[in-house]
Amino acid sequence: MIPTLRAARAWAVLSLALLHTMSAHAQSSVTLYGALDTSIEVTNPGAGWVARMDSGAYRGSRFGMRGAEDLGGGIKILFELENGFGSADGTLAVANTIFNRQAWIGVGTPWGTVRVGRQYSPIYIPFKGQLDAFGAGTIASGLDNLSKITPYESNAITYLSPEIYGFSTTLMAALRDPGTDGNGLAGAIGTFEWRHGPFRISYAHQQQNGDAALRANLGGVSYVFGEVTGFLAYFNGDGGTPRYHNDGVSVSARYDVTARFRASLGYTWLRDRSGGDNDADQFSAACEYDLSKRVLLYASAGWLRNHGEATFTLRGVNVTGLPPSWPGAPVRGVQFGMIDRF
Repeated sequence: MIPTLRAARAWAVLSLALLHTMSAHAQSSVTLYGALDTSIEVTNPGAGWVARMDSGAYRGSRFGMRGAEDLGGGIKILFELENGFGSADGTLAVANTIFNRQAWIGVGTPWGTVRVGRQYSPIYIPFKGQLDAFGAGTIASGLDNLSKITPYESNAITYLSPEIYGFSTTLMAALRDPGTDGNGLAGAIGTFEWRHGPFRISYAHQQQNGDAALRANLGGVSYVFGEVTGFLAYFNGDGGTPRYHNDGVSVSARYDVTARFRASLGYTWLRDRSGGDNDADQFSAACEYDLSKRVLLYASAGWLRNHGEATFTLRGVNVTGLPPSWPGAPVRGVQFGMIDRF
């Protein structure tokens, strides 16, 4: 009886150890993900129509991996690596850089998440997209075409708060690259949001230091009226290379025609604050259709009017727009694209 009892105890201990190991393994995960965003654009920058194929007009083409290790007690070790590439030609988005979009490690807790490394700027997508019926993407987004922010930050330390009574914030501080002159921060960015039911109000501020210093603000409100969502945004900026010193307002609305089909209209106006009359404005329209849970079809159109010597143009999230044929030339275009997510 004694050997049988000992054997039973041994099997019980071994079973518990195996269950613990399997449980620990189940609490760890690594996910491969990506998106291919390819579109055909036909644009007239003033002197005639030009057709071209774009990559990343709405959401940058990318692939990446993210992982999580659950340490228990609501604490997790997190990481994410993300590469941008051209879905039209297969090239890296940034030469000699594998993970140009994200490369960070962090800790998630019930009190918020801390990330360290290269990351999206908190003022970038999705924050900016929450203030725009066009999701701050495609040539239709006047908010994207006429405002200026920093999309990515290297050497960054970020805190993302949990949502408390509808309020949340993200705070980022970017350290200077090793070997550069000067002390202090390369930049700091903060976003603040509050939402209650169909109403959302948002504000973000960024301050970049160094040779291409840029100070920018972006804020606005959105409200859902049944199938219609209205957006009102204000933006300004001073700095960068070449210098950007402007402010403006964007008004847009999105109508959910069906559960899969959406249509949007918008207008954006920019004022030159540098002392000249180089203003600009844009009329926009777009529609998108969910072909499946992973495939999105979209069409967009923009008519951007440069005034004075302004040289703004139609562009996308990761697309360099065609320069106006001359300072002050109007830019018109249409775009048809598809996003396949995995």
